[in-house]
Amino acid sequence: MLNKNISAKLLIHCPDQSGIVASVAEFVHKFKGNIIHLNEHVDIEEKTFFMRVEWELENFTISREEIGPIFLNEVGDKFKMNWNIYFSDDVPRAAIFVSKLNHCVFDILSNTFSQNWKLEIPLMISNHNDLRELAEKFGIDFYYLPITSENKTEQELKQLELLEKYKIDFAVLARYMQIVSPDFISKYQNRIINIHHSFLPAFPGAKPYHSAHQRGVKIIGATSHYVTDDLDAGPIISQDVVNVTHKDSVKDLIRKGRDLEKLVLSRAIYLHINKKLLVYNNRTIVFE
Repeated sequence: MLNKNISAKLLIHCPDQSGIVASVAEFVHKFKGNIIHLNEHVDIEEKTFFMRVEWELENFTISREEIGPIFLNEVGDKFKMNWNIYFSDDVPRAAIFVSKLNHCVFDILSNTFSQNWKLEIPLMISNHNDLRELAEKFGIDFYYLPITSENKTEQELKQLELLEKYKIDFAVLARYMQIVSPDFISKYQNRIINIHHSFLPAFPGAKPYHSAHQRGVKIIGATSHYVTDDLDAGPIISQDVVNVTHKDSVKDLIRKGRDLEKLVLSRAIYLHINKKLLVYNNRTIVFE
């Protein structure tokens, strides 16, 4: 029998067919689990079934080490499932990558240290020294690793060594103004979360808000996604928009955009750490 207030979270995708939900529910019931959340989705075009199920472990009659093998034998193999299991008392460890802007990282630290999230942040990495004091105030180890075209490979190797040393589960690019190399990404597939404004590709460059203001845009947005080799084209986790008018100055657009960026990034992190996401064919299935 396992501890109170701990739940198991099972994420599944497989070819769609009859009997999946019943078989998963019967597995949980058979070993005296109590389902507290169950979400499912069928992609009709892909003929693919997606599911997230969470159940209490207080009276569950098999240990957490046994759940995976027994589930595979009794259900997983039968339906040719791709699946992963997680537990609510797991606390992921994140590394935050930053440059100079602090609005996103402040929001992340607020949610973490106010215990809104179950998350540990032992490490902050930056290509500038501007946010060192902030990291140190929160007891986070800060590493300044400036990057040039000549030293990029060497510095990324140092970053990867730090992620391994600190046993990092995933990374957040909190307005980190550097492109991450394919070799780096391959080691943390679907475990690097990025945030950017949603002016791309119409308003690229260093001053997108200025360009958007000149064009008289009526909405501005933000997008958070997993990082892939294809720049800013990874699986989208969260997006949002806010209305603007001709009365808004460039400063107003920047302020509203940054407010939106931190909101959208925090939503993406929350979904990631609570295992409410499935990535499939460069898309995310979001179980909310």
